[in-house]
Amino acid sequence: MKSADRPKGGSSLAIELGALKLRNPVIAASGTFGYGEEYASIIPLQSLGGIVTKGLSLEPRKGNPPPRLAETPAGMLNAIGLENVGLEKFIQEKWPFLRKASCPVIVNIFGNTIEEYAELARRLADVEGIAGLEVNISCPNLKAGGAIFASEPRTVQKVVDKIRRATSSFLMVKLSPNVADIGKIALAAEEGGADAVSLINTLIGMAIDIKKRIPLLGNITGGLSGPAIKPVGLRMVWQVVQTVHIPVVGMGGIVTAEDALEYLIAGATAVQVGSAHFINPLAGLKIIEGIQSYLEANDFPNVTSLVGSLKTKRDTGQPV
Repeated sequence: MKSADRPKGGSSLAIELGALKLRNPVIAASGTFGYGEEYASIIPLQSLGGIVTKGLSLEPRKGNPPPRLAETPAGMLNAIGLENVGLEKFIQEKWPFLRKASCPVIVNIFGNTIEEYAELARRLADVEGIAGLEVNISCPNLKAGGAIFASEPRTVQKVVDKIRRATSSFLMVKLSPNVADIGKIALAAEEGGADAVSLINTLIGMAIDIKKRIPLLGNITGGLSGPAIKPVGLRMVWQVVQTVHIPVVGMGGIVTAEDALEYLIAGATAVQVGSAHFINPLAGLKIIEGIQSYLEANDFPNVTSLVGSLKTKRDTGQPV
């Protein structure tokens, strides 16, 4: 690629995520960016590729008892318990601000039953301005003995199909890493009608106070996020990219532009930044700037030409 091939003004960061057109591939992840308003005085929301809201359920949830957070080496555990304001309050009190965010807003949803997922999708379809839905399937299916929806391909396809029938909106399914074969789960989501998949959600972990001999979290276990999980997320994204034909959004341990670039090179069309926003609220902006600098320094005319550019021994003809 020659420098003359670059678009005027530098390498383009614009991407197409299914039907969504984003100004850049960096999206604020669900659960770490609140409802957007919490960060609006710190970061210009329009600079982001998009925002995924805090997980939303039909009815308000109080979440788990404290303590809810625990720091770990190279990461953190959380057991928030999906606390949220519920659908009605979200529409009345949160959406008016989000609608003016000047960047695509994707609403993350979850339910205890397949019917709850479908009802959420159906009612949100009537809310003007929502760019799409991200479906958190890392929740217990109360009609199936508490097994998470994400754990079995048949269940994944069933819940995604039910949601797809309830809405024509852009539909992205967020996958759990706590499964036997992430490729089969991703394929089931695609077959159910997903427009994209995002991964990985947190890994299940725990931590113990050895002086008191008690768990550090009130819920005993929680979701592990942060730099510690990046190698797992990166491997799973690469694996899923080989399996599905829909866009893959990578997440898990992205703190720097270099982290995000690894995911893009592995085949992710876009990335989500989560726990890094707790360390530095400007993390998303720094990552966008770093991607831009990398593209220009390495003569990539646009970010899409970088996506999936990983060279393996098979690609180069070297012995495996």
